[in-house]
Amino acid sequence: MARIKTENNLTRKEVIVSKAATLFREKGFKAASMRDLAEAVGVEAASLYNHIKSKTEILHELCFSVANRFLHKIDEVEAEQSGSVAKIEKLLRFHINEMIHHYEEVYVSDREWKHLSDPYLSNFQNQRRIYRKRFAAIIETGIYKNEIKKIDAPTAVLIMLHAISGIESWHRSTQKITAEELEENMISILVGGLVNR
Repeated sequence: MARIKTENNLTRKEVIVSKAATLFREKGFKAASMRDLAEAVGVEAASLYNHIKSKTEILHELCFSVANRFLHKIDEVEAEQSGSVAKIEKLLRFHINEMIHHYEEVYVSDREWKHLSDPYLSNFQNQRRIYRKRFAAIIETGIYKNEIKKIDAPTAVLIMLHAISGIESWHRSTQKITAEELEENMISILVGGLVNR
């Protein structure tokens, strides 16, 4: 019987989750089957169950590992003694880098979370809501301190996050600028548009 090949110090479960992220992005969570995943990993479908209970468990793992990374980052940024513009830039750079370097996972977490079941679904929606509120609060502090233009902070957060999710088209493009150029362009547009000059 074939064994799951591990690389880059990943556990077998991490290999399965990584391959699942690619599969869920390509086919969608509903359409992807355990048989498809077994094929992608290179084992019999029955062997997968030695490492994971279900397809839903993988989605849960993907969604919450991404959400936890973002929550950890905002904790870190909020604790810094820097201005609001610097904090927003740090968060945006983190979002951009996650979308560039962990594209499959972030894409699945952003698009397929609706297939989670309760209590995980409610928990995940709540985490997303809280994250956006905290991001908006950083903008509101910047407005109060005259560092940022008078804008509606929740709308600004939505616009910025949607712009970053558009990096998906950069991944599909055959003629693309480098990841570094993409990051600098996005920061220049998104942060530059907020600053109160």
